[in-house]
Amino acid sequence: MLSKLRRWLREGLILLVLIAGAMLLMDAWRAPTLPTAFDSTPLQTLEGETVTLAALSQQEPVLLYFWASWCGVCRFTTPDVARLQREGENVMTIALRSGSEAEVSRWLSRKGVDFPVINDADGTLSRSWEVSVTPTLVVMSQGRVVSTTSGWTSYWGMKLRLWWAKKF
Repeated sequence: MLSKLRRWLREGLILLVLIAGAMLLMDAWRAPTLPTAFDSTPLQTLEGETVTLAALSQQEPVLLYFWASWCGVCRFTTPDVARLQREGENVMTIALRSGSEAEVSRWLSRKGVDFPVINDADGTLSRSWEVSVTPTLVVMSQGRVVSTTSGWTSYWGMKLRLWWAKKF
């Protein structure tokens, strides 16, 4: 009985390592390409605030969240990003091809979500980053990219990435 348990534990551990390796390879393959001077490019939020990613990430890491109102996976990730922002984490989001500023604002209101949003109505910003998958999450610290991931990510996965960026 004990030998069966050990075998199952060993096989389970091997499976977890294989899954983690596959996820890391997919993240590396789908990682966005950073545009030239991306950190100093002024960006306009829905609230009319002008920000740069370099300034946002100077004091503490920022979670840059590329999402879309039409994205099915974003329905599960967006509430966790909003929770992180409510808890005081540094968050900036970019709405990809999700309509006009009024349409994005209505969508956010309907979903009960409140976080800063840069509207990328025509996809120019996402094309310059070569974002091919939504959602895509980028953690930046002091103007440089620390980590990227795409697809569904848990609240704790995002929290851990931000913690890692603060520590290292």
